[in-house]
Amino acid sequence: MVTALILSGGNGTRLGADIPKQYIKVFDRPVISYCIEQLSRHEKIDGIQIVAAPQWQEAILESLKQYDNAKKFRGFSAPGENRQLSIYHGLEDIKKYASDSDIVMIHDAARPFLSARMITDSLNAIQGHDGVLPVLSMTDTIYKSTDGRQISALIDRSEIYAGQAPETFRLGKYYEANKRLFPDKIRDIHGSTEPAVLAGLDVVMIPGDERNIKITTRTDFEHACERLRG
Repeated sequence: MVTALILSGGNGTRLGADIPKQYIKVFDRPVISYCIEQLSRHEKIDGIQIVAAPQWQEAILESLKQYDNAKKFRGFSAPGENRQLSIYHGLEDIKKYASDSDIVMIHDAARPFLSARMITDSLNAIQGHDGVLPVLSMTDTIYKSTDGRQISALIDRSEIYAGQAPETFRLGKYYEANKRLFPDKIRDIHGSTEPAVLAGLDVVMIPGDERNIKITTRTDFEHACERLRG
C-alpha cells in the first residue's frame, strides 16, 4: 500500500499574503488542488492523508470532490509545531490503516508541479531501500562562512545536493526514526529525510525535477502562475 501524505499546515508568511500560499487560488483553484489531482490520478497511490488546520479543511474537501476522482482520501491530520511534527502526526494516523512495510510518500501542498513521472520514479527506486530522495545537483560555486561575513572555505559542489519532494519511505522504519527524536530533537529537524539519515536508514537519491519548485516567496508565486497559465 502507498499513502501520500500532503503537508498543508504551514502559514506561508514569507509570501506576504493574507492566507497560506497553498490555499491561494490560481485560475479558480487553490494551489493545493494541483498536487491532489496528480496524486489522486496516479495508479500506484492507494490513499491520501492531508495535514491541515480545521479552518481550511472545508476548502480542501471541495478540491477533493473535484480532483480526487479515485476517492483515495483517508483523512486529515493535525498540524504540529513545526513541519516534522506535522509529518509525525500524519504518520501516526496512517499507521492506523497501513502496515509497517507499506510506503508513505511525503509531499508539500505548495509544490503544484509534481509530475506523474516523479511519483513513478520514486516508487520504483524504493524497492530494496528504506527511502528515496529526489535531488538536484548544485550548479553554483558553494562557499562556507562561519560568521556570515567572510568566506571560511570552498565546498566541493560535486558532493552537495539540494533535496526535493516527494520524499518516500517505508512507513514503519521512518516512523521509528522520527519517534527516536522525541521529545526535543524533532523540533530541530528541517528536512524530512533528516530523521532517516540520523537513524542510519538506507536512503537512495534519484534525479529531481527543476520544474518541481516549492512556492515560498512572492517571486515563486508569480513564476508558478506564469507556468500554470501556459
